[in-house]
Amino acid sequence: MIPQISQTPGLVQRVLDFLEALKQNGFNGDTATSYADRLTMATDNSIYQLLPDAVVFPRSTGDVALLARLANEERFKALTFSPRGGGTGTNGQSLNSGIVVDMSRYMNRILEINVEQGWVKVEAGVIKDQLNQYLKPFGYFFSPELSTSNRATLGGMINTDASGQGSLVYGKTSDHVLGLRAVLLGGDMIDTRAMPTLLAETIAQEDTPEGRVYATVLNRCRDQRALILEKFPKLNRFLTGYDLRHVLSDDLQTFDLTRILTGAEGTLAFITEARLDITPLPKVRRLVNVKYDTFDSALRNAPFMVEAKALSVETIDSKVLNLAREDIVWHSVSELISNVPDKEMLGLNIVEFAGDDEVLIDSQMAALCQRLDELIATQQSGVIGYQVCSDLGAIERIYSMRKKAVGLLGNAKGQAKPIPFAEDTCVPPQHLADYIAEFRQLLDSHKLSYGMFGHVDAGVLHVRPALDMCDPQQEVLMKQLSDQVVALTAKYGGLLWGEHGKGFRAEYSPAFFGETLYEELRRVKAVFDPHNRLNPGKICSPFGVDAPMMQVDAVKRGSFDRLIPIDIRTSFRGAMECNGNGLCFNFDVRSPMCPSMKITGNRIHSPKGRAALVREWLRLLAEQGVDPVALEKQLPQQRLSFRDVIAKTRNSWRANKGEYDFSHEVKEAMSGCLACKACSTQCPIKIDVPGFRSRFLQLYHTRYLRPVRDYMVAGVESYTPLMAKAPKVFNFFFKQSWVRELSRASIGMVDLPLLSSPTLRQTLVGHSAFNMTLEQIETLSEAQREQYVLVVQDPFTSYYDAQVVADFVRLVEKLGYKPILLPFSPNGKAQHIKGFLTRFAKTARKTADFLNRVAKLGMPMVGVDPALVLCYRDEYQEILGDSRGNFQVQLVHEWLQPLLAKRAEQPVVGDSWYLFGHCTETTALPASVQQWATIFARFGAKLENVSVGCCGMAGTYGHEAKNQQNSLGIYELSWHQALQSLPRQRCLATGYSCRSQVKRIEGNGVRHPLQALLEIIE
Repeated sequence: MIPQISQTPGLVQRVLDFLEALKQNGFNGDTATSYADRLTMATDNSIYQLLPDAVVFPRSTGDVALLARLANEERFKALTFSPRGGGTGTNGQSLNSGIVVDMSRYMNRILEINVEQGWVKVEAGVIKDQLNQYLKPFGYFFSPELSTSNRATLGGMINTDASGQGSLVYGKTSDHVLGLRAVLLGGDMIDTRAMPTLLAETIAQEDTPEGRVYATVLNRCRDQRALILEKFPKLNRFLTGYDLRHVLSDDLQTFDLTRILTGAEGTLAFITEARLDITPLPKVRRLVNVKYDTFDSALRNAPFMVEAKALSVETIDSKVLNLAREDIVWHSVSELISNVPDKEMLGLNIVEFAGDDEVLIDSQMAALCQRLDELIATQQSGVIGYQVCSDLGAIERIYSMRKKAVGLLGNAKGQAKPIPFAEDTCVPPQHLADYIAEFRQLLDSHKLSYGMFGHVDAGVLHVRPALDMCDPQQEVLMKQLSDQVVALTAKYGGLLWGEHGKGFRAEYSPAFFGETLYEELRRVKAVFDPHNRLNPGKICSPFGVDAPMMQVDAVKRGSFDRLIPIDIRTSFRGAMECNGNGLCFNFDVRSPMCPSMKITGNRIHSPKGRAALVREWLRLLAEQGVDPVALEKQLPQQRLSFRDVIAKTRNSWRANKGEYDFSHEVKEAMSGCLACKACSTQCPIKIDVPGFRSRFLQLYHTRYLRPVRDYMVAGVESYTPLMAKAPKVFNFFFKQSWVRELSRASIGMVDLPLLSSPTLRQTLVGHSAFNMTLEQIETLSEAQREQYVLVVQDPFTSYYDAQVVADFVRLVEKLGYKPILLPFSPNGKAQHIKGFLTRFAKTARKTADFLNRVAKLGMPMVGVDPALVLCYRDEYQEILGDSRGNFQVQLVHEWLQPLLAKRAEQPVVGDSWYLFGHCTETTALPASVQQWATIFARFGAKLENVSVGCCGMAGTYGHEAKNQQNSLGIYELSWHQALQSLPRQRCLATGYSCRSQVKRIEGNGVRHPLQALLEIIE
């Protein structure tokens, strides 16, 4: 039995008093002190882990001002605060003890736009892609780019002065910030903007917090102007945090305090709002993907691309390319970066031309392509081929692959993982190839594996050496390498931090700023934050305060993970290997990952959050000497005893009375998961939450009682066939309001679906599909078997949506084959979802044996529901391993596609059909939508993909009362709006749960595409 886990870090009373004071004074946001909430804020996209005392989620600038004002009361002056955005930082910028102020949950409003003047005003929690989605209809975009743009907040971008692809032309974030609203500790607000220096001098004379800030910054930047100009490198990625160089204009006539705050990593003030300039979208975009025989060739050839007037040049090495080939993202770009015959592509330059003059852009691109042809013909510069992309969709897919590079590196096999600690160095572009050659020599001398990519036009290199942070010796090596990279970068006149901010690397600041200018940074810090209470340990400490800085070799996640035995780490790979890249925080409601995070805004309900909680759960078990893997192996031999029931009842009673167990917090996070499995393919690391979720639930319930609904859900395949013998009787009761209310109150289930009436057998009465037993099928000759198709039943379509199966039988006949319905054999998916893994193993074993016996006949086996069919492939393999056998159950489109391959596409007749993808299917089988479209085209019909996220039903998730509001909310995010704009009778969905959800909410449902295909053929 899993033990109770109560020894979690306690709370600081002063922190609790502060949070209570916040509420009493009208704070409108949320506060969180649970261990789970704090753990989700203890990590970011770096190697570090630092547990905060509490988290607050303000709803407005007023909330932040209240927080800052209370913080200045004498009783709370020992408290520290760290602003946080999307948590995508790679160097621990937002990690700290004390109180984390998360702007991302609520402060995500776009406040105002002025197209005539070319600016937009936003709150700090607005996500970069969210803003660009808003700006697109106006013909504008916010041009600073970064790979985490679909989850990084603008506040975070401003605090780290982020930049990425295209920075040679568009610059960094600070180049596009027109003004900020910042809240000082004490509650005073400062609104920054570029102003005449004379006006700044006037403000500097005021005896106010703002006046003192202006006086210090103005005097320090003016007095040290000559040294600043001498010391700051002449690079596109200039020396930020704090940007003394650009506070004053070159002629000293303009002053802008904004430049001090951009890149300050929340060490000076809380940035709550920003006024940003916006850039017109280029009317023409072209991409040339240039392929090389070596990465070095790609690097050395890149300056030529820049000289060709390209907007940007991005470089990727073979390590990243090979990882991309193994990821779902490759499906979308493989045709755009195809292999060169008889050549191995070991480097890639992605060259973009953009602007408004199509003739000019095309002539620039043509000139480059002509030169590339010459290099290929003469076998020079390592160029082995290139491809041109003119389609905007194709260009975006290429960049999506490039953006995923960081996460993909984390999916390298083995204990050592490519990690960030010196991953955004910047040197003059003309020195980049030589610099990288020495960088590689350094890493090769330690026999390290690594991946490289970067912005060669700006001289920025992204490199992540593979190290095992659970190995103390490799942790020491990381610090040694970090020191050596600092020296190497300085040798080439570069910077250690080209675009990802400093964070824990601030210990190296004196080496780049020099002693005198570093002292000036401290004076700036002192006037904003004299007592070192804002994100302490980052950038610098205040002048006059002897406070330690964060260190590169500070406590890391690996320091905690190494306490878990390696065999357990290996067994729970999904939870252990999450690298914090945060793709599961993707704001786009049309993205299938992660619906529970999207609807709650709570990061414990994300793959990253759930992985963090399971890692800590495993560590706490290890502290108590408990081996969960050994316990799992013992479960199949254990029999439930009366003593076990008494113990579980007692434990559950104590839990209901409030007795603490960290396992309850993990359970809460796991219960919110829809088990859609999008994370298992969409996440670069392939974090399969449903996999470790089921294992946790199984072990959790060795200590605590299960709710009755769990048994009902897990047993659905045993009692549904029995109910289906009298569907009208059961449907009569299911329709009664008192039965529905009893169901909600007693077992927590709502909106239970009605059984199909007539039943499948009644619908196909007298049909030959029911007339053959397995023994009779086995007597067919080989030639006869080629005429048959075996239909694999699942409990949901066969008993609750029987018309779909009946229509598939008819479709098979229309195509000239003979359908046979195989006897129903439970699939077990529901058992897996609820953590009945011992029962699931038995179900899977029995059904796998049956299907393997059938598979020997060499006849196609086809199922109609994606979730159930994919369960045979994934969960069966997971639970049975090699004993699963080789049987293959196809989905309808997988059977149809080769069958119709020789049939020519027909001219389109009639209106379009619209396919709403099932999230499990579209992520596990990304080609499925296009394959359905091709099938329809062969019969003269046009099928269009409707981009939507999860429907919110996900099996029985939407039928559980505790999930009902979230289920309806998830549906509202993308499905509802899409369905309102399309003709319902022409909307299609492959998933039973999707069709069930639409019927529940809209009153009438949608059909399976096979049903539309049958209609077209008839």
